Amino acid sequence: MENFNYHRPATTAAAVAMLKKAKDGKYMAGGHTLLPTMKQGLAAPTDIVDLTAIKDFSGIKVSKTAVSIKAGTTHMEVATSKDIKKVIPALWEMAGKIGGVHVRNKGTIGGSIANADPAADYPSACLGLGATIETNKRKIEADKFFTGMFETALKDGEIITAVHFPIPKKSAHQKFPNPASRYALTGVFMSQDAKGKVRVGVTGAAASAFRATDLEAALSKDFSAKAIAGVKIKPNGLLTDMHATAAYRAHLISVLAGRAVAAAK
Repeated sequence: MENFNYHRPATTAAAVAMLKKAKDGKYMAGGHTLLPTMKQGLAAPTDIVDLTAIKDFSGIKVSKTAVSIKAGTTHMEVATSKDIKKVIPALWEMAGKIGGVHVRNKGTIGGSIANADPAADYPSACLGLGATIETNKRKIEADKFFTGMFETALKDGEIITAVHFPIPKKSAHQKFPNPASRYALTGVFMSQDAKGKVRVGVTGAAASAFRATDLEAALSKDFSAKAIAGVKIKPNGLLTDMHATAAYRAHLISVLAGRAVAAAK
């Protein structure tokens, strides 16, 4: 790991100013991706701007129509929130399956979404629920936020401040985890709104989280496992690596979607 300057601002404006002055600065929330890559020599920022001391950077608010989670909120806070469990049980359950206890106590929702790991859980939840990602400058629809592997619509210096999840009629999350990392080999997050419209977010299967539109169309007509039994997920564009082939991941999407329909509540 190379030497770097460490900053811990108390406001979002100060954080933006510090990053702007840095030669090659990086924001840090939980640090679960940034610090390991620095230790491995894959990243060598000149400055680290730690966001965890920013006032009001964490917290959960539940209204009649949405769950708003501030960016610095840890996975453990989401996983132990009785309010979230009541209105979006799938989101609550998903957070409790992220990594191990140490990861959940340090990792943050904003850091996970900004990092946009193709196997992370929150991106599928954002897409599956139709979330809105709020930054210090604007609000971005989840459908327009994830643009590629570790790539998002965030601009230089932009900081995620909160994520807003609409409360669905039903929701479910199903994941086939890597037994070592607990990242999703493939994961599916599904929701149905009051009008019967279904969203299906998929993670771990491609270079970026995406929506399974064929499954959405079938389930919006008939929310049942039978309705998607004949929907064939094509492996084109899916990942093949040491853990699984594209064809296997395509099969997992179908299997997990069926399980999600059965588990939705």
